[in-house]
Order: sequence, then C-alpha cells, then structure tokens
Amino acid sequence: MDSSASCPAASGDAALVAAYLEHVRVQRRLADRTVSLYTDALAWLARYTQEAGLRLGQVQPAHVRRWVARLHGAGRSPRTLALLLSAWRGFYTWLVRQGHTEHNPVQGVRAPKAGKPLPKALGVDDAVRLASHREEGDDPVLEARDRCITELLYGCGLRIGELVGLDTAPGPLARGWVDLQAAEAHVLGKGSKRRTVPVGAAALQALRDWLALRPGWQGDDPALFIGARGLRLSPQHIRLRLRRRSRLAELAVPVHPHMLRHSYASHLLQSSQDLRAVQELLGHASISTTQVYTRLDFQHLARVYDQAHPRARSRERTPPDAEGCPGLATDIPDD
Repeated sequence: MDSSASCPAASGDAALVAAYLEHVRVQRRLADRTVSLYTDALAWLARYTQEAGLRLGQVQPAHVRRWVARLHGAGRSPRTLALLLSAWRGFYTWLVRQGHTEHNPVQGVRAPKAGKPLPKALGVDDAVRLASHREEGDDPVLEARDRCITELLYGCGLRIGELVGLDTAPGPLARGWVDLQAAEAHVLGKGSKRRTVPVGAAALQALRDWLALRPGWQGDDPALFIGARGLRLSPQHIRLRLRRRSRLAELAVPVHPHMLRHSYASHLLQSSQDLRAVQELLGHASISTTQVYTRLDFQHLARVYDQAHPRARSRERTPPDAEGCPGLATDIPDD
C-alpha cells in the first residue's frame, strides 16, 4: 500500500510537489525534459523525508547534506548531485515564497566539485555525411522528413525542444516557425526567450522537399514535423530516428540531437572565432556557457599541431575528463 495514501501529512507534501511541478511547467514554461528531471529529483526528496519521518517544512541543512552524501557514496556523479540540489533549492525557494515554510534548507549546500566534461561534437566530415545521407530503401516521406530534421538541427543549432515546437506557419499560438523567404528560423528557447537564427541553403532545400511531401500525412496539427498519423513528433521519437540515421550512415558513434547542436557551435567557432556571435546564435544567456566551445576549438588545433609538426608527434596528450552522468542526470539540458 502507498503510505502517502493513508497519511494526511504525506498527502499534503505530495500536493505541494505537484503544485510546484505544475508551476514550472505552466508558468515558467520549462522544457518537458527539464520538468521530468525535476520530477525525479523531487521524488528522491519525498522518499528521504518520508524515511526520516519528516514533513517538507521540517527538513534542515544537516538532513540535505546527509542525503547528498548518501547518494554520492552510492556512486552518483557530482554533476548529478548538482542537478538534484538545484531542483530541491528551487522547490524550497518556491515554498518560502508561497508561505509554506520559513527557510530553505538547501541554500548553501553544494555538490562535490568535479571537472566539467566537454560536450561531444562530430567532426565536420561526419556531420555533413549524416546530414546528406539518403537511405534509398526508406519510405521517401520518412526519408525527406528525417533529412530535414537533421539539417535543421545541425544547420541551425536548435535544441530538441525548439525543433519539436516548430509549426508550418506563424500564428498566435505558434512557438516557432521557419520563414523560407527570409531564410530564418524563429524559435522559442529556454526561459520563453525568442530568437531568430539564419537557415542555410542545404536546410532550406531539405525543408522544401519535406513540405512538398508532408500533405500526404496532413492532419489538424500545425506542427512542422509530424508522423504518419498527422500528430506532432515527440522528442523521444526524434532521438530514436536520429540514432537510426547515424547507424545507417555508418558513423562510429550514435548521434543524439544535442550532439548536432554542439557540432554546430564548434564548427562555427572554428571558422569564425567570434564567440559573441556564437553565443547569440545558440541563445545562451551567459558567455561563460559558450566558452566551453573554445576548449573544443583548442583540441582541434592541438590535433592539427600533433599531426603536422615534426617536433610534436611524440608528445603525450591526456584526454579531458569525460565522466558520464549515471542515473538521474543522464541528459542535463544546457543553457
């Protein structure tokens, strides 16, 4: 039996959690993936408070430190713990603001430090190979749609949520759309911030090819990318299709949507060296988020040096820490 069903206190806390998740989903309009991560994080908080016989308002910093240490001892990475604490901290900030508690027990509690792993990006040849790949045996409508998805992800650096939110035309309810005449994509990014990014010739042609075939699946959904039943594609469906495409294109690694965004940023920076412009195109609120790509750029230059300079070939290079994020934070969204 679910203990919360027979305990009014636990039921009350569960209602607060549900109200907060509704708040971040509707009022703050966080991405579905982020809401899912917050849901998982607050499930851990509920579990620990119930095990300790506490109400949410009774939690103290010592409890939070003990729970974080417990998760750390179980093998959770510092990055995962940082996400967990961020979700808890935001929840308690909201509780204080709503008058449900007088203190935030997570304030001041920090996750163990860890090196920030570099984002994974494809080489230019692999990215172009994936985008231009054509699978002759596929349904031509599916092939045109998947090629258009790939071109927009790599050619515009869109987040998966921004891509899924695109409609076929602008409108009062449209989260985003592509202006074929102006060669621009208008998207709704993180924090409900709108931005406009240029769309290259290859992506525009792929979009025209897809739009010419899309009416065969036409339904009432205004979404740009739909399935055979005329419904808007989910992020998970696009992830699976992109992974399949990378396998058919015989790439060495399975590709996920954010890898194409990283590739877009890295390749732009390698060519332009304009960090501010890349920041604007990606929709990063802070330049520090974009600066991680300068490390990728240096790695590219270092490889060229190692391969080309006669005095560099015996040099040993230690690869950067690329620790994964097991468990809760397997796909933390970037800024």
